[in-house]
Amino acid sequence: MSDLRAAARQSTARTGIIEFEGARGTVSIPCTIADVSGTGARLKLDWSLAFPKEATLIFADGLRKACRVAWQKRRLLGVAFADGIASLDEQALMMTEEEQALHRRYIGAQVKGAREARGYTEAQVANLVGVSPEFVASAERGDVSIPLHQLTHMADLFLVDLGSLVAGPAPIDDVELAAG
Repeated sequence: MSDLRAAARQSTARTGIIEFEGARGTVSIPCTIADVSGTGARLKLDWSLAFPKEATLIFADGLRKACRVAWQKRRLLGVAFADGIASLDEQALMMTEEEQALHRRYIGAQVKGAREARGYTEAQVANLVGVSPEFVASAERGDVSIPLHQLTHMADLFLVDLGSLVAGPAPIDDVELAAG
């Protein structure tokens, strides 16, 4: 499992810009997009000042996604796309098909681990979230993407934060690199 997470994080690193309105106008901060999925991203910032709850993530190719902050640990930032899951065209611009599949598998494994830790069956989760047991099984294998509203519902059900399902806890060395 840790190998899968490491591979997903290393293979999705790219540069971008996070932009927001500050007291004196638009602020643009370069960032490293350390992990991206159809529902959000994990960013490494060269910024240590206060950060707003909402911003725009700009990818190298110019794609702009409105985001809201899901979690922040020093200079690491987890953002969820404000308009929900990115379209297939947007996802194709944000990451390769291989990166998308790897990320779906990682999220599926996180969901399965959280479900099992709480003692739920696939059928129970399906009933509580309003999907079929087959969808839950497919999502846990990484065959399909889980929409943001369903991931949020699952996080609440499993008593975990959304960031732990989408990006997982930041490894200590990432936190130290971001702080340095």
